[in-house]
Amino acid sequence: MSEEPKDLARESILLRILWMVVFVIVWQLAELVLGAVVLLQLGYRLFYGAPSASLLGFGDSLSQYLAQIGRFGTFNSEEKPWPFADWPTPQAPQGQAPHSVPPAPHPVRDEEPKL
Repeated sequence: MSEEPKDLARESILLRILWMVVFVIVWQLAELVLGAVVLLQLGYRLFYGAPSASLLGFGDSLSQYLAQIGRFGTFNSEEKPWPFADWPTPQAPQGQAPHSVPPAPHPVRDEEPKL
């Protein structure tokens, strides 16, 4: 009877190792995407004078995702990252304000349509 908990623990650690290998591969891919976001944000900043709001949000949530993978891989967390948990919500930027484009004005029509 004492071997059942050992078998469950061994099965649990083997499954954990499998997930850790999967998330190491995901880490490598996400690291490349984050590098691309950094370069795109740099180009956007040089061209427009301010960072892109959408890249700020995506870069922040991707950074948090990589941190979740790191916490799971180092046994600091038992919660598996996305797709098993929600995608991290981006935080408000603490640096420079993002570039914004004002909405285009809608044309005003004073006349009724002709039939």
